[in-house]
Amino acid sequence: MAGLSKLPQIPYGAVYFRKSNPPREDWERDYAVAQEDGMNINRHWFMWGAIETDKGVYDWEDYDRHMDLAAQHGLKTIIAEMIISVPEWAAFEYAHAAHIKADGTPLRTQMGVSSSSGGFGEGSQGVLSLDCPEVKDQAGKFLTALALRYKDHPAMVGYDVWNECNYSPQVCHGPYTNAKFRVWLDRKYGSLQALNKAWHRYSYSAWEQVRSPQQLGPYPECIDWLQFTKHNFYEHMQWRVDLIRSVDDKNLITAHGIAGSINVMASMGADDWLAASKVDLYGFTWVASRKGNEPWKQWHAVDLTRAASRGKTFWHAETQGGPLWLQPQVIGRAKHDGRVTEPEDIRIWQMITLAGGARGILFPRWRPLLDGPLFGAFGPYAMDGSRTPRSDMASSIAKWANAPEQQELLGSVPVQGDIGILVVPDTQIFDYLLNREGKNAFYEQAMWGAYQGFFDQGVQADWVHIEDIANYRVLYWPYPVMIGRNEAEALRQWVSDGGVLISEGCPAYFGDRGKVGTLQPNYGLDQVFGAVEDQVEFMPDISAALAFEFGGIQVRGGIYNQSYRTTGGQVAGHYEDGSAAAVEHTHGKGRTLLIGTFPSAGYYQTQAPENLQYFSKVLDWADINPHVKISDAGVQSRLSQGADGSLYIWILNPCRETKHIEIELSGAWGAWIADHVYWGDAEWTQHGSRLQIAIPGRDAWIARAGSVSKA
Repeated sequence: MAGLSKLPQIPYGAVYFRKSNPPREDWERDYAVAQEDGMNINRHWFMWGAIETDKGVYDWEDYDRHMDLAAQHGLKTIIAEMIISVPEWAAFEYAHAAHIKADGTPLRTQMGVSSSSGGFGEGSQGVLSLDCPEVKDQAGKFLTALALRYKDHPAMVGYDVWNECNYSPQVCHGPYTNAKFRVWLDRKYGSLQALNKAWHRYSYSAWEQVRSPQQLGPYPECIDWLQFTKHNFYEHMQWRVDLIRSVDDKNLITAHGIAGSINVMASMGADDWLAASKVDLYGFTWVASRKGNEPWKQWHAVDLTRAASRGKTFWHAETQGGPLWLQPQVIGRAKHDGRVTEPEDIRIWQMITLAGGARGILFPRWRPLLDGPLFGAFGPYAMDGSRTPRSDMASSIAKWANAPEQQELLGSVPVQGDIGILVVPDTQIFDYLLNREGKNAFYEQAMWGAYQGFFDQGVQADWVHIEDIANYRVLYWPYPVMIGRNEAEALRQWVSDGGVLISEGCPAYFGDRGKVGTLQPNYGLDQVFGAVEDQVEFMPDISAALAFEFGGIQVRGGIYNQSYRTTGGQVAGHYEDGSAAAVEHTHGKGRTLLIGTFPSAGYYQTQAPENLQYFSKVLDWADINPHVKISDAGVQSRLSQGADGSLYIWILNPCRETKHIEIELSGAWGAWIADHVYWGDAEWTQHGSRLQIAIPGRDAWIARAGSVSKA
């Protein structure tokens, strides 16, 4: 891939310049400090609205200075192109192309939250629509000038073409976007008559009458609108990639998302798989202050980005290095729930990132902003740029990660997870539309609950896109209530070929265009599961007491419940009224287990110990022997493997106190011995395949698991 060879062993740095911050008189000193502290990369916001001060008039002075300082101090630079920061003259001249909300309100330029400068809009898409040819032409001229100016600079290493890949769910309903929507619909359906039938509208007599839906609900037109909107914004992303690549074929094209595919892919287009497919190197923003400091949350974000990158190098594009004040996400939370940042927090957060496979770390700020609502936030250095205990910790990690002694360790990649959690984007779209009125979040609760259920037992669960199921033997399918015919057939064939599928309730209840199947499970999945629906109840508001028996334990369900009559399968569990709640079956060369409700959502909502036992029994049913068994669920362990087969073990303690634990690797890895320690001063002993160790709070221990035979 273009430019990857120009990166340091582990890119380590921060977003530094955002026009108004930091002060110009500190730049040279800050670069010198960054170099001394082991930093090797910066990202800067190259804002269209701050550079093209009048039509065709560019002010590059500040940016030239940063590029030259980077070269002088041995730092590489990622140029974050910011055409979402619109010049005020452009917002005025092309006011007819402003993004328009569903209620008809056009966006206007406003001050940026993360850079107190004008020209920003609502969300990450800017004020002006690229669907307008005039706007696209002007933005393209800026991007071309930008790439031509810096592509050969000695500090240049790449571009970031979309900051936090997502967009506002409110836009865009303007005339230019509606025109593109009609073209997209014509290509999908082939004729206006076919659209009338699909949308149940029946009386459109001309394409000009077709418009974006003003209200969202579980209808075909709304499904199409959400699918088109995502397609359209990612088409804009591809345009930026293609334009820059036509000028510069030597440097990296990067982007980073918000690890939002599980909760806001449908509403805000945060499709990490799609975004990662378009760039050389992908990344993610994750800060505990906004999301919460429970360890599973960051682990899920790293695992999600790794899965979406599909083997590409990825990095933690924005990781927390300082506190966050006065933002709505932190109000009411405990002080140590990400609101402040201690050096030990930086250490454990970054070790989780590296253990999960990310191979680069950048802070959202090198030093905090001095103005705007995000003043004082996220930077490891002080407000005046001086060193802090946090920056000292960052420096120690930066230098360690880029030392030659760590090359083989950090060249390794995480092993495949013990089990996969199935991700079907259309399911999230339909759930978002179905539950708009109640403002429910069933999909994300079930998905996150399944991840937690495995995580809390020390089991690595990978996120698996429906397009990638062939890579896995066992899949867990939370909240499968909607799926298309083609996807259902792909799953049927996968099971027939030998896959092991554990599904929660109501699989494929809704099919293409959101239509309910008259036979449940839908699309032939009744044959896959060896069962058909007996009864179903959709009463999420009174489902808290819903329970079923499975493997001798009472498991909490939730949301909906479906009972079954077997058609070849065997009953494996019952509801309290005696009806069949679980059915196991053999289909072709594969096996299935169907659970008629949502124990994953039950675990997310209650953390019930019975549900944790349920996930353990599911693993036993699927004949899964986890890579690592660990005696304390508060500590996590991961394995990574080098190209030469070398195995590395990472043990991480996110708790604040020392943990005394015992771990054991699966016999599949053979006899092993910890023969080289890369990180950690913990006391440890090993007896056969079992290792006992005491790991200090918010610290890690990393070692090579050498083969006994080789030793």
